[in-house]
Amino acid sequence: MRALVTGAGAGIGRTFATALARAGYAVTAVARREDRLAELVAELGPGHDFLAADLATPDGVRTAADRLARGRYTLLVNNAGAAVHGDFAATPLEDSLAQLDLNCRAVVALAHAFLGAAEPGAALVNVSSTLGHTPKPGLSVYSATKAFVTSFSETLWYEQKTRGIHVMALCPGVTATGSQQGDDVPDWLVQTPGEVVRQAMVAVAGRKGPVVVSGRGNAVLTGVARLLPRSAVLSLLGG
Repeated sequence: MRALVTGAGAGIGRTFATALARAGYAVTAVARREDRLAELVAELGPGHDFLAADLATPDGVRTAADRLARGRYTLLVNNAGAAVHGDFAATPLEDSLAQLDLNCRAVVALAHAFLGAAEPGAALVNVSSTLGHTPKPGLSVYSATKAFVTSFSETLWYEQKTRGIHVMALCPGVTATGSQQGDDVPDWLVQTPGEVVRQAMVAVAGRKGPVVVSGRGNAVLTGVARLLPRSAVLSLLGG
């Protein structure tokens, strides 16, 4: 079994890489920083490798897609992503477009490369977010990109199931990582990367989907949000 994990330099991606290695996968870890990747692969031990690539750039996406197309991978975890906080109109356009490139364009390109070479039994996990269900003012582009990832994954789940290939959108909420501590939300809504990945691994093994919201609190919150008027949800999250 071979797995490629993007955004593997830290947080959920690094935890995915570690968990998959323990589960018997040969892992290719992808991220921008070669030093972090080299450290990770050294910890994983023999049989694993890494690819330093910036997936917000065409060259980085092309390099990773080429690896997927010829690597006979059985699992792709599309985890790399970025968020820019602030009012959209006051945010430099380049920052918003970079989010689109990484959160959407790279996900589509790598999913296409993986599925083109995948065989029955393979699985694709696109890491989305609860904000794809409950958009948050101040994270307008990020929320929109995650809504795209969730919808994209749902349609792929339907299209690929006849091939015996499982696709799912993993939707974590606030996760305690180096870039996201969750100090402004209740403790019961904050998960560790380990908690998110453990639930994801169970879901992949059980072929659950097409959408998996990690954490009971997050599942309840997104379920309730579907019943409320959108204006009320936006007011609650924007307050």
